[in-house]
Amino acid sequence: MTHHPKFIRAIPKKSHDTRLSLVELIKSRRLCGNANNLVWIVFDGYPDRLIERLEKGRLRIVFSYSRSADDKIKRILELIDRPRNAVVVSDDKEVSSFARIMHARTMSIEEFIKDDVLGKASKVGLDEIKASYSQMQKIDEELKRIWLK
Repeated sequence: MTHHPKFIRAIPKKSHDTRLSLVELIKSRRLCGNANNLVWIVFDGYPDRLIERLEKGRLRIVFSYSRSADDKIKRILELIDRPRNAVVVSDDKEVSSFARIMHARTMSIEEFIKDDVLGKASKVGLDEIKASYSQMQKIDEELKRIWLK
């Protein structure tokens, strides 16, 4: 999803991490529907401390490590109690087919991130993060502590 052309056009050009932008988009626009829904965002690769810190409440961020995110999504569908209550967002035909076999609902990326949603998201603050000088200093110190061990 983070490489989808519509998503790339919607995030700020200065955004360095499309995964972070995706999590922020989902949180800020409440794209997970009902507040009682459990949302799993599955990324390829290994965890990133900045993204892990965004995990909050009913939002779960999962990394596939050495496996593919597609395999991880399929495994999650196999393990959950009621896959028919799940919605899988993917343009991957194999993942979508597997989800349908498991009786989960599927959505394309286009359906999930509609033009009007992306247009509104940029107005919410994804374009520019404003922080005071003291807040920026605190962020810098925290990042130094994390990354310069």
